[in-house]
Formats: sequence, C-alpha cells, structure tokens
Amino acid sequence: MASHIEQYALIGDTQTAALVGQDGSIDWFCAPRFDSGACFAALLGTADHGQWRIAPVGEFRTTRRYREGTLVLETDVETDSGTARITDCMPVRDDHVDVVRLVQGIRGRVRMRLEIRIRFDYGSIVPWVEQRSTTRSEPSRRRRRGGRHGRHDRSTRGAGPRW
Repeated sequence: MASHIEQYALIGDTQTAALVGQDGSIDWFCAPRFDSGACFAALLGTADHGQWRIAPVGEFRTTRRYREGTLVLETDVETDSGTARITDCMPVRDDHVDVVRLVQGIRGRVRMRLEIRIRFDYGSIVPWVEQRSTTRSEPSRRRRRGGRHGRHDRSTRGAGPRW
C-alpha cells in the first residue's frame, strides 16, 4: 500500500522526477520525461505496480533532509542494532536518466534489503526478466515473467561501507 503523499520526497534531474517514501521506496518514477509512462507506480496501488525499495529488515525509524541547496535526499534509517544512510539523487543529464541510490553504514550493523519491481505503462506491463550467471563455471540462465525482479539482503557496518 502506498504512503500518504506528504510522506514522499522529490528527487529530479530537470526532465523527470521520482517520489521517495519514508520507507525507502521509490513509488513513482516516469522515464525518460515527466510525461512518460511510469515504470514505478506503487503510488497508484500496490508494490505490484512497480517500486524500488531499499530499507532495513524489520522495524526502523527514519529522519530525512535535503543537502543544502540541492535535491539530494539523505535518509537516515535507525534500527536497534545501528544506523545507515540512504542517499538518493538524479544527476542533471544529457541523454540518459540516472537514479543514484547509495547506502552507507553510519553506526553499528544494519541488515538491509533491496527489492526492485519494474512495471511499465503505470504498472500494466510486466517485463520479462533474465538472470545470467557471471561466474567462471558453466553459465546458468533463468527467465521468468513478473514477480519480484530482484531482491538482495546485505549488512552495512560502521562508518563508511557502501553498496
């Protein structure tokens, strides 16, 4: 379920923008322009309409701020075991859209989860996803339609580590 509109922050690159929820989820994003169909549209319904979420596993509290004079959003997420910072921005561009999401450990250890569900045309088109192995052993390939595109859990620790 989408958050209330007042719980979102805006990041943008002068040609398009995204809405980032307090829960670490990009729930609205049209690319490559403001008038393009959304590829993350959870704001209109559920996560199945598309979203990109980076957040701690379990309960957490957030504080957010923009870096002075910018649309660079910093969200500090605090759990009982530590604090991490998620920095979101969209650099001004020429041809290609870039959404930059950086996770940095501030204190202690925080187990983070990344989930991405890309849905084109306001959540109505579910793309095919192909996962390819990058190991030296015999490559494996899996193809599927729909579901969660990507999910990754990782811990951050202390000041500095990023992913």
